Amino acid sequence: MSYFAAVFARTPQGWVGTEAMLAEAEGVDDVADLMREAAVESYGDPVVLLVEQDDDWFAVLRLDGQDEPRAYVSAVRDDGLGPLFGQLVGEVPEGDAAGEPDLLEDLGVDAGRLGDLGERALPGDALLAVAEHAGFGEEFDRLRD
Repeated sequence: MSYFAAVFARTPQGWVGTEAMLAEAEGVDDVADLMREAAVESYGDPVVLLVEQDDDWFAVLRLDGQDEPRAYVSAVRDDGLGPLFGQLVGEVPEGDAAGEPDLLEDLGVDAGRLGDLGERALPGDALLAVAEHAGFGEEFDRLRD
């Protein structure tokens, strides 16, 4: 299983990103804790987690304050990190998109755009487009290199 994951937190100075290690995450609480840790270290809110697995699917998670994370998954899978994110979006047929495609609308990524990216773009390209529209494209590029 090959994946890329990065957490981005908006601070008064701009967005700060760091690579996220999800291999040891056993559940949604572990992912939320990882995101909250990034927020505390950077004094950031909201916090966005972008995940791509095997150039097959992507997930976008958002955490605001002490709320529970919200997610959009481009194609729910039963392998790799798929079950972890499946916990956030509930029961859907494998391969279908699920979650809240409007979770980044206030950051410039509307629900239709996110859905289109999930259907038409490679996961890495989709996440770059999300990052650019949300305002942290440079941070995303820095971490991807």
